[in-house]
Amino acid sequence: MGIDPDEYTIDELTEELETVDDAEELNAVLEAERAGQDRKTAREAVHRRLEEVDEPASDGSAADEPDADGDETDNGTENGGVETDDETEGEYEETEEDVGEDAEGEAVDEGADDVAEDEATETADEEPEEDDNLTHPTRDKRHVRALDGGDYEDMWVFCETQGGELLEVSKEMLGKARALMDEFADEYGDEERVVAFLMGEDCSGLAEECIAYGADVAVYHDDERLERFLHKPYTEISAHMARGEGTSESTEWREYDQPRYILFPATNNGRDLSAKVQAELDSGLASDCSDLFIEEEEVSNPVKTGEPGVKKTFEKVLHMKRPDFSGFEYSTILCLDNPGRDFHPQGCSIIPGSFEPIERDDDRDGLIVEHDMALEDDWFTVEITEYDRLEEGIDLTGHDVIVCLGRGIGDDPTEGMELGLDLVDAFEDAALGITRGIVTSSYQFEGHVERYSSEERQIGETGQVVAPDCYIAAGVSGAVQHKVGMDESDTIVAINTDTDARIRDFSDYFIEGDLFEVLPQLTAAVESGEFELEAATDGGGEETSSATDGGGDGTADTNGGGD
Repeated sequence: MGIDPDEYTIDELTEELETVDDAEELNAVLEAERAGQDRKTAREAVHRRLEEVDEPASDGSAADEPDADGDETDNGTENGGVETDDETEGEYEETEEDVGEDAEGEAVDEGADDVAEDEATETADEEPEEDDNLTHPTRDKRHVRALDGGDYEDMWVFCETQGGELLEVSKEMLGKARALMDEFADEYGDEERVVAFLMGEDCSGLAEECIAYGADVAVYHDDERLERFLHKPYTEISAHMARGEGTSESTEWREYDQPRYILFPATNNGRDLSAKVQAELDSGLASDCSDLFIEEEEVSNPVKTGEPGVKKTFEKVLHMKRPDFSGFEYSTILCLDNPGRDFHPQGCSIIPGSFEPIERDDDRDGLIVEHDMALEDDWFTVEITEYDRLEEGIDLTGHDVIVCLGRGIGDDPTEGMELGLDLVDAFEDAALGITRGIVTSSYQFEGHVERYSSEERQIGETGQVVAPDCYIAAGVSGAVQHKVGMDESDTIVAINTDTDARIRDFSDYFIEGDLFEVLPQLTAAVESGEFELEAATDGGGEETSSATDGGGDGTADTNGGGD
């Protein structure tokens, strides 16, 4: 037999079959495929070639039969073979080596035919057909292709600035990136860098600060017009940097095409920029993540592997964890490309407060690079001529203790707020937070406490995300939206009269009692350094030795007899 199909990918086999005009030889290839990998798409390629040479298959099976409407059903290429908007992009079958630079393949022995329906789309250089009957044409939508044979390295971190200073989340991301790339070097033996990129007015000093917080390289673009965040120029500059474009002075430090990973802060500006930059780089994005790790991942999805019945291992995959809609589970997002393209930058935005920055070291060595790019005047069509500076916002992150008040203060909102503030004052480093229930309520507050009921103190999915050493939730029911904002706290103490409140499920300690009675006792105990809470049960029938005893569902009864 002249052709051994096991030695070819589907694309290579299809091309090779074009050189064969002998039906007997084609049938021999078909039988060899069935005895070997038995790939459905390979068999169909042989059937198509047999039809072209006007011979039926030796096994008597039909290939590419038209359906009742006369449309061919093979390979999903109805609509004249034009690329559809499904998940598959580019050529469907590729070599195992083409599925990312670090992919390896392993054939699955059984059930290959049942893995997926046939999918194939046009090649990158084919032109879509026009259809004048479409009122809203979408069939000609094109996906920008990733670089052919592109090379990807390093973890890039967008370091957002405000008022001439690095945001705390920028330092947090640099610290996490430093840890990840140190582990990357240990795992793979490749020393890839942490690259900070930033822009603004007179930001060279901030680039040096990025090095002190863990970056190996800091690339900055300095322009007085970039003092405040602007969508268009920030996007264009970021993509220009990532593509390695500019003068030799600003790009000679790197030898690859695009970053391997890119991190953005999940701030208002960071969320905006991350989506635009990743779209410019023709890549994906996982938003609002709270944890990251890099591992290999084995997948069998034919959209990602290139053909049904094949498992392939992707190495150096950034696993991006984010809270799901319930707030009680976490989803892990992977940024894997389709087989017709090379790996592209794996990107995500990071929830502020998710990581700890490393200790600043001004003696760290690093490379400072000034990026060069001509900025178009029409990118600055909006000009801010006057502005008023608002009062400084409330930042609840970074405190050792957070005292959060919920709807439980409803019987006397003013007193409840004052009791919460008293407990905050008893600690050395604490702050007061509130739930959305208080923000949206019609509670009437008197005196100075009213200013503590503003939305800027809200903790939760639509508020701030905090992770203190100790989180005290008083009168908080534990709605899933609130849990997202405080679930990473080291120790969670809940105070509630309702033992069935949801917050009990994820608290380390649960105090059954009225916050108007419990908070004064806690304040006195903190101020004196002595705790004398009487232990009750843990809700499961077993007695708890102490209200402050060890990691579980400790339940303390503050008055000896319940509420």
